[in-house]
Amino acid sequence: MSNAHGKLYLVPASLGDSPWTATLPQDAAAIARALSHFVVENAKTARADLKRLEHPMPLRELDIQPLPETPTPTALRALLAPALHGAHIGLMSEAGVPAVADPGALLVEVAHDLGLQVVPLVGPSSLLLSLMASGLNGQQFAFHGYLPVHDNERAAAIKSLEAESIQKSQTQLFIETPYRNQRMLESLAATCRPNTRLCIARGVTTADEWIQTRSVANWKKQALPELGKVPTVFLLLA
Repeated sequence: MSNAHGKLYLVPASLGDSPWTATLPQDAAAIARALSHFVVENAKTARADLKRLEHPMPLRELDIQPLPETPTPTALRALLAPALHGAHIGLMSEAGVPAVADPGALLVEVAHDLGLQVVPLVGPSSLLLSLMASGLNGQQFAFHGYLPVHDNERAAAIKSLEAESIQKSQTQLFIETPYRNQRMLESLAATCRPNTRLCIARGVTTADEWIQTRSVANWKKQALPELGKVPTVFLLLA
């Protein structure tokens, strides 16, 4: 790799209303403040995060390029062109760490193909923070993204994940579009075995943070919590 090439920094974004000082180390924040080129999942939220980070440059002077909805290799290489000419680039997700449950992984893949150095910065990951706080198996786990939307298909997917959890002693992590959180929780309570342990991790690192792990039988002994439209990670271990 040529020393003239810039680096691709993976810059974590806040998960909500939490301040940068609470979730991003000073060294990582300093690197982000020194960047003037960014590739982002959502330009509006990226600008808001950079403003909260107190980026020293006027936001209008920053080169902030959104990832295309359907990125082609040509488009991704074009986004990395500044790094090929010596400028460092920051990749930002809409929330949390880039390239994990995030389309930025495609840009990272192309960066490696181009011989660019990829530098991950430390910051908040709702998935790992939820796993840490769950008390479930942190040695064997898998993230499954979004489950099916329709009730019957969702229930079948939950049963399949539960069976896999039993077979592998594996913690299963998944998420839902926030406005469907309550349906997901109700489906889990109705579908899972009584002894399956279920963790609900809502609003991690934010003012709405609430993390509880109980057996499904215990969850059903009382009214299920109201999750609202707050981003939530669901974890189960059967």
